[in-house]
Amino acid sequence: MASSSLLALFWFRRDLRLADNVGLFRALTENDAVVPVFIFDKDILDELPKQDRRVAFLHGAVADLKTRLQAAGSDLVVRHARGREAIPALVKEFGASAVFTNEDYEPDAHERDAAVIHALDAMGIPLRLFKDTVIFGNSEILTKQGRPYTVFTPYKNAWRKALKPDHHAEAPSTDHLQSLKKVDGGKLPTLEALGFTPLSSKDPHPEPTPDGAQKRLDRFVAKVIGGYKQSRNLPAVPGTSYLSVYNRFGLLSVRHLVRASLKAIEANKGTAREGAETWLSELIWRDFYFQFLYHHPTAVDGPYREEYTALEWENDDGLFQAWCDGKTGYPLVDAAMAQINSTGYMHNRLRMVTASFLTKDLLVDYRKGEAYFALALIDYDQAANNGGWQWAASTGCDPQPYFRIFSPSRQSERYDPDGVFIKRFLPVFKDVPGKYLHAPWEHTAKLAEYGIELGKQYPKPVVDHDERRLKALAIFKAARASKGMPDEAAAD
Repeated sequence: MASSSLLALFWFRRDLRLADNVGLFRALTENDAVVPVFIFDKDILDELPKQDRRVAFLHGAVADLKTRLQAAGSDLVVRHARGREAIPALVKEFGASAVFTNEDYEPDAHERDAAVIHALDAMGIPLRLFKDTVIFGNSEILTKQGRPYTVFTPYKNAWRKALKPDHHAEAPSTDHLQSLKKVDGGKLPTLEALGFTPLSSKDPHPEPTPDGAQKRLDRFVAKVIGGYKQSRNLPAVPGTSYLSVYNRFGLLSVRHLVRASLKAIEANKGTAREGAETWLSELIWRDFYFQFLYHHPTAVDGPYREEYTALEWENDDGLFQAWCDGKTGYPLVDAAMAQINSTGYMHNRLRMVTASFLTKDLLVDYRKGEAYFALALIDYDQAANNGGWQWAASTGCDPQPYFRIFSPSRQSERYDPDGVFIKRFLPVFKDVPGKYLHAPWEHTAKLAEYGIELGKQYPKPVVDHDERRLKALAIFKAARASKGMPDEAAAD
């Protein structure tokens, strides 16, 4: 405990938990009293649709955090305001000598934090930022030339080589909750007061608590992780961790997840060990995309690969709307879009399939799909969303080469062979044998036996994949040629 009387604010953001929280641990151990605060930031919320699954999940997570703080003898002070204005105002209100918080790596968050730092500097108050959201920060893993990595595999190898127990050690923040100040945080504003409409009780949504996150982690480690390398590609089975929304809002720490993965790697052999290794790789991808976006913030607005700024997207509004509505005539694509539209979640394999289809088959600018996912996904994370879309569009770092274009029919045959996933989200096909669902236009007579006529009960394909594949190759070649670059496909 510090010798002089120090009071600090701890500003919760992407870390809505008391346990294993680095910034909270530092605040509690370096001050006599800590006031926990959370801002429903108008700069973020005012741009969102009035019914938003992420905001509903966030609201539930904040409510749970407030309850936990009250049980610890404190409370969560909540404001609905601009963060850059609310934090200086709270410093004055409580007479705080410092503000502690964990780092946020998105460009808009940097800009907000810079504004807060500027305002607090004028008051002689520091904003103390700590690494909590990632294992390795923006510039901790660099090439031998001291540059940030733009290719994943060497980054992963360097990440694994650098990893030491200290990097994933628990921050024992819950051991010091006696340093929380006894405050009255008042009532939590309702979703309606924040300007949002509550979700329907029928809308599926995950439990927005650390306990809910732990249950999912326990299930994953006990039943799934051993086969994860294979099962993660099968949308019809519960073969992934389903922890992405909890990662997004920090209901479990990334260190907790890495510890779980390392324990599973150590405990298993053969394919089970490979499953645990594969899951750890997914956690490393998360760090990779965070550091990439930090060093290349212009990727938020356009292609990272400069040669593809010249791509001549067709951007047909009707085709884009068919994709959004899940009415393309390609069942796996349409089922995936039905999943995101009805649940706010999409299986990772299908994120790649739908993104490839939008960009390479429909020839729609990836930024339109990226923006759609940003609004639809409950687990939306800017760095991963931007990285994933630019990967699929072949415009980003370490991308899918432009000439390797997913066939939606082959993806369907390979990853949903019996059509179980397709039938789950496209009930029109519930009685049709799966083998007729990968390319239904080839089985019109068989579909007719089940009362399905393409163009009536289910759409005809909006494009011909083989034709559009050739057109996509042409526009990518043209973009490269306009920049004086050789044909990448010819060298493959």
